[in-house]
Amino acid sequence: PFITDWRGTNIGTAAVVVRPANTEEVAKVVKLCFDNRIAIVPQGGNTSYCGGATPRANGREIVLSLRRLDRIRTVDPDGDALTADAGCVLARLQEAAAATGRLLPMSLGSEGSCTLGGIISTNAGGTAVLRYGMMRNLVLGLEVVLPDGRVLDQLTGLAKDNTGYDVKQLFIGAEGTLGIVTAACIRLHPQPASTVTAFAAVPTPAAAIALLARLRRAAGNAVSTFELLPRV
Repeated sequence: PFITDWRGTNIGTAAVVVRPANTEEVAKVVKLCFDNRIAIVPQGGNTSYCGGATPRANGREIVLSLRRLDRIRTVDPDGDALTADAGCVLARLQEAAAATGRLLPMSLGSEGSCTLGGIISTNAGGTAVLRYGMMRNLVLGLEVVLPDGRVLDQLTGLAKDNTGYDVKQLFIGAEGTLGIVTAACIRLHPQPASTVTAFAAVPTPAAAIALLARLRRAAGNAVSTFELLPRV
């Protein structure tokens, strides 16, 4: 399962699969690979449809799985923040937030198997982009193992932080090319008091866009999800 993508269309070969259990072990593995010029393929839940977490067929790369880094460190409902390891499955984080009356709004089809580090490293969009933004908008702080094995600790939970460069943004969406995310502090939101879902028929995509604009004029940022299902 570590060398095959979710759809089974990309199959590689790994020299070895390494499964560290904490940030220190990740750093040791990365340092060893750095010193010996060994290529690393970071892997979270391996739910990718594009082969980004699959090693090549030459067998010269290692797979570094983050799945054992699965500790929820803190949930702060008053500060609207949750801090967890990169290997935590998204659905588990949603449940931890909900247990304190908060909402972790990132939601997507693979939430029962995708991991926190993976959705950060791919800057996942999910279904609630209209209201809550991409994953980039939900990340308050990161802990990252850099390519030479050093650990960058920026696990701040501050919503307002203008102290210098916002370095964490470099790693969000970088797919592990600049460093390996080992933990993150995520922004939480209040749970909506109620939700309403509508299924509407429209004649064209242009009409769907016009409908979205009308809904947003009426409801503002209360509209969280809007999807177009074509007839085909």
